[in-house]
Amino acid sequence: MSDHVAALERRLRVLEDKEAVRALLMRGWRALDRGDWGTWSACWAGDAVLEFGPWGEIRGRDAIRARVEEAESPYAAMQHHILNLHVEVDGDRATGIGYMWFVAVGGPAPDAAGAPYAMGGPYDWEFRRDPGRGWLVARQRLGVQWTHGADPLRAFE
Repeated sequence: MSDHVAALERRLRVLEDKEAVRALLMRGWRALDRGDWGTWSACWAGDAVLEFGPWGEIRGRDAIRARVEEAESPYAAMQHHILNLHVEVDGDRATGIGYMWFVAVGGPAPDAAGAPYAMGGPYDWEFRRDPGRGWLVARQRLGVQWTHGADPLRAFE
């Protein structure tokens, strides 16, 4: 019976870890929509890497925050959607795949918004568990498969 209980505990731990990774992404990417750069950047490891086609590779949480804040803060409104998310956990490491659907209207004022700009593509994540902070993004690769409309601020070129 104890082997059965131990197996159930392992399965439960994996499920809880998967949910914690999903919660990390939802908390962080909703913070992006609000321009809450502190909450969003707290989701990243200090030595994290962001790979985004037009921008290349950006290393370090502070550099990632600075680049994304510079690109996205002028928009009047944004929505970052994570679709078809799949997470795999292996101890203190995890991987995730999903799709981005990003929609923004230009700014800086809502009355200057104009037509929406949208783009989508694959997300590929690596996560690691930090003993003091929980799950964090260690690496994110983001590709652009499609765009719709003109990027009014040319932030993603």
